[in-house]
Amino acid sequence: MASRPTAAFFDLDKTIIAKSSTLAFSRPFQAGGLISRRAVLRSAYAQFVYLVGGADHDQMEKMRQFMSQLCAGWDVATVREIVAETLHHVVDPLVYDEAVSLIEEHHLAGRDVVIVSTSGTEVVGPIGEMLGADRVVATRMEIAEGCYTGQIEYYAYAEEKARAIRELAEREGYDLEHSYAYSDSVTDVHMLEAVGHPHAVNPDRELRRIATTNGWPVLVFTKPVALQGRVPLPPAKPTLAALAVGGVVAVGSMVWANARRRRLDA
Repeated sequence: MASRPTAAFFDLDKTIIAKSSTLAFSRPFQAGGLISRRAVLRSAYAQFVYLVGGADHDQMEKMRQFMSQLCAGWDVATVREIVAETLHHVVDPLVYDEAVSLIEEHHLAGRDVVIVSTSGTEVVGPIGEMLGADRVVATRMEIAEGCYTGQIEYYAYAEEKARAIRELAEREGYDLEHSYAYSDSVTDVHMLEAVGHPHAVNPDRELRRIATTNGWPVLVFTKPVALQGRVPLPPAKPTLAALAVGGVVAVGSMVWANARRRRLDA
């Protein structure tokens, strides 16, 4: 009897990408007239709150609402033009060399590589294509009449990641017990628990504690490289368009995760 196929599931930000990419396009979008200077400053504040851990529950909810609504009304074609001009400058230096090597190793072992991210499909899809990922699971923003509505059509976050992985495994026949998963965040514990070989990558404090308790390997990635230095980049496509649109959704989840960690530590 032939063995069932296996897969390696990767989170994106801080696992494949060396830092959060969610706010990378704030200034290009300001220059293109999509957001105000005030919105840029508030986006920077959201990142600061995420880094230093200063958000309580109410602040987190307000910030998530602000970020998820930031792209409401943006013309998709305009976003495409702006992102096409700035994409390589933003993405090229952010990819972990160690993550690219792991992806290559899993492919050589015959495993599918699946990126599972709270970031929007607009960013996850193109980067997954660049890296040779076989599939992606990502948040989807709603579009109506050529514009982003600011509403979330599908939210790939926390327990939903694990549910999506199990659904994908059922559809593709993956043997999850012999599959792998990688993430930096405690919010992805359910995703890591869904496979037989979970790995914590540059983990936050709570995930490190859980990984140590469960005997999960802890990996340290330290070598961001230009993506062009490891894999050939395809020509820019319109689907690269709303790269940062997917990113703004993830900011709310990062602030939520930070507030959750603070409550767990209390």
